[in-house]
Amino acid sequence: MSTIFAKRMGALGTETAFEVLAKAKALEKQGRDIVHLEIGEPDFDTPKNIKDAAVKALAAGYTHYGPSAGIPEFREAIAQYVSRTRGIEAEPDEVVVTPGGKPIMFYSIFALVNPGDEVLYPNPGFPIYESLINFVEAKPVPILLKEENDFRLEPEDVTKKITKKTKLIILNYPENPTGGIVTKEDLKVIADCIADRDDIFVLADEIYSRIIYEGKHESIASLPGMKDKTILLDGFSKTYAMTGWRLGYGVMRKDIAQKVAQLMTNSNSCTATFTQIAGIEALKGPQTEPEKMVSEFRKRREVIVSGLNAIKGITCKMPRGAFYVFPNITGTGMDCRKLGDHLLYDAGVAVLPGTSFGEYGEGHLRLSFANSVENIKKALDRISRAIEKR
Repeated sequence: MSTIFAKRMGALGTETAFEVLAKAKALEKQGRDIVHLEIGEPDFDTPKNIKDAAVKALAAGYTHYGPSAGIPEFREAIAQYVSRTRGIEAEPDEVVVTPGGKPIMFYSIFALVNPGDEVLYPNPGFPIYESLINFVEAKPVPILLKEENDFRLEPEDVTKKITKKTKLIILNYPENPTGGIVTKEDLKVIADCIADRDDIFVLADEIYSRIIYEGKHESIASLPGMKDKTILLDGFSKTYAMTGWRLGYGVMRKDIAQKVAQLMTNSNSCTATFTQIAGIEALKGPQTEPEKMVSEFRKRREVIVSGLNAIKGITCKMPRGAFYVFPNITGTGMDCRKLGDHLLYDAGVAVLPGTSFGEYGEGHLRLSFANSVENIKKALDRISRAIEKR
């Protein structure tokens, strides 16, 4: 029987977090009590000053179309913020505002990558990377993140995989799902390797750059000669608990920004203008609430890591950033998908199997600690009892 869908749709993947969330919500409708550790979303509310700015913007008439790349005052605020935090001279014409951070991944790959090109990406890693690489009929080349290295990217593993066909290197740090980071020295090895390759670019997904627990965030865009070779992705969902606002951006070379803005015109027209006004307030207003949020995440990190390590058959590394743990569950004797289903349906704890983040995620689960300490402790108790009774 012939399909009605275009062939390319067969190559498109998904994000399992939303599938597990839907299953968990269905169980809740049946009266089940579910602890949600599956979704990558801060459990805090958007800071009041940001919400107030959006309300004022609506009242002031910011309800119409804006430029596809973003309203000028917001692009200026982003350029100033990136210049300050990354130590580079970013200009408003190098900024493209999008409804969330994902479109920057989509548009960057569409604008730069041809069928047959090779794209390096982290594995285990955010599943949309591999999905989009396959969608444009490029070749996904995984960069294995090893548990024994605290899931820190090994630069030599990147450089040895670079070939004449390499067009894009995707880096994500702090990393989803592992919480791993990279060092400035790691980034320098990669930068030096591609310095004389005008045809290779880096997509630096730095959406968790403000959620880091040790040291400081390092950006490859800050290294000499790398600003024009880097598409920097960032946004407001994680730092400011604004997941539902759909507000993100990319900073890139002007000619690439023009193409990305053209893709915005052809798909979304523009990002909602009143949310952009709220974004200005987020960047320029008080940073107390985001700082409090990271402080609370740090406490939760200690609770969940120590709790998981106390469960027979599970070991867990301490994440350096983001709000995820990626425990090793091989000692339980179950594969990650079976254990994930067991915990959801039999224990009332929603988690994600490691293979949701690529084939090298087998033997692991991803748990988000963007939940209260009380709920995390409840989940740990349920997980422990479920594994003991299995």
